[in-house]
Amino acid sequence: MTVIISGILLLVLLLCQEQGVTGVPPQLRGGQCRTKPTDLVFIIDSSRSVRPSEFEQVKVFLSQVIEPLDVGPNTTRIGVVNYASAVKNEFSLKTHRTKASLLQAVRRIEPLSTGTMTGLAIQFAINRAFSEVEGARVRSPGVNKVAIIVTDGRPQDGVKDVAARARALGIEIFAIGVGRVDMHTLRQIASEPLDEHVDYVESYSVIEKLTKKFQEAFCAVSDLCATGDHDCQQICVSTGASYTCACKEGFTLNTDGKTCSACSGGAATDLVFLIDGSKSVRPENFELVKKFINQIVESLDVSDRNAHVGLVQYSSSVRQEFPLGRFNSKKDIKTAVRKMSYMEKGTMTGQALKYLVDNSFAISSGGRPGVPKVAIVFTDGRSQDYINDAAKKAKELGYKMFAVGVGNAVEDELKEIASEPVSEHYFYTADFKTINQIAKKLQSKICVEEDPCECEAIVKFQTKVDNLIRALTQKLEAVTRKLAALENRITV
Repeated sequence: MTVIISGILLLVLLLCQEQGVTGVPPQLRGGQCRTKPTDLVFIIDSSRSVRPSEFEQVKVFLSQVIEPLDVGPNTTRIGVVNYASAVKNEFSLKTHRTKASLLQAVRRIEPLSTGTMTGLAIQFAINRAFSEVEGARVRSPGVNKVAIIVTDGRPQDGVKDVAARARALGIEIFAIGVGRVDMHTLRQIASEPLDEHVDYVESYSVIEKLTKKFQEAFCAVSDLCATGDHDCQQICVSTGASYTCACKEGFTLNTDGKTCSACSGGAATDLVFLIDGSKSVRPENFELVKKFINQIVESLDVSDRNAHVGLVQYSSSVRQEFPLGRFNSKKDIKTAVRKMSYMEKGTMTGQALKYLVDNSFAISSGGRPGVPKVAIVFTDGRSQDYINDAAKKAKELGYKMFAVGVGNAVEDELKEIASEPVSEHYFYTADFKTINQIAKKLQSKICVEEDPCECEAIVKFQTKVDNLIRALTQKLEAVTRKLAALENRITV
């Protein structure tokens, strides 16, 4: 009976902690930008004048525009048309219903490397990309139809008439020119007013600077808090053209005016980072991963009694960088993270997860009995081994598993690793440069808040129950002795 009651009390405590992890105010949930219902089609030039490295920069630009949008069947639908001498429909407006799968599809696009038939691409958009059969909401007048054309040269066909037909059908056209593009052509393509719909950048290396413009163009609310163009860790408060940062109840705004310190007397947490150090990450991106780790560490209440942090790196093998509890200050943890060397081999995520299950939270590795266990698994590619059994075991053991994927990470694998509800425990971005946005989201999710009064009451209740059970056990033993004595007298 003691075991049953203790189990119930433990469940109540875990539920209390779960509420603290996910109890984010409604205005903080969801995407970074509440978007108008839009059918958005990117029309991208991949002619031979666009070098492979430059085409990769175009894909990064697309991903960064998509990243803050509210992607979904009833909000923003996105398609991509790739063109050179011919036109290729990379994916339709109806193809991808989640942002993660959409961003991965963008990563897989390859250049066609032939001519520049821009007029043909616009005609394709009219006939097919914006057709009902491909997912366009032609019967919904409240849905915007938008095309963003990216090109770097003079087209080999006419664009004036076909672009006029597209605009007459209600398609709003933005024209982006790069390098030696013909500006007259851009003006023939774009919607009015031209100063809002024509953009030029001198090279593909700086096309990312247009990202903010398009993010704001698709937002129903244009303030910085709504677009996500801020550095607030928890709460952004709009102040006209600017903003200030604030913290949730129980947290304190740090001197940087952006981040928040964990609630005083915060609950104990054992947190382990499981980091992919395979060769596909590349050294410069591995440095960004270290910053990602330290960004999360900065928000924790690291101390002997509260948050403990461990770090494991994996590639073809698994290496524990430091166990839980070795460092009891943020400064020491962040210094150790910065000193971590890059392994640069394969991607054995399954082996790493098994190590996590068998070792990382063990008492011998600094794990504390009865303390919530949280793991953040970071990967940038498909695992070279089987992950399902170890991922399932981790969740069965009660570990709260967060899965973070970048670049070529596989959505199905991330979902397999993540705890329920999966949508709140797995994250994906196409580019390492934007993982700091994921860190912001994780900071609020992994901080375990507790109500000291409620938890104190539960402890008092458990103590009272234990005392009652002990008293009843003593009385039962006394009755048993009396019955035994009575039985002996009867038998004599």
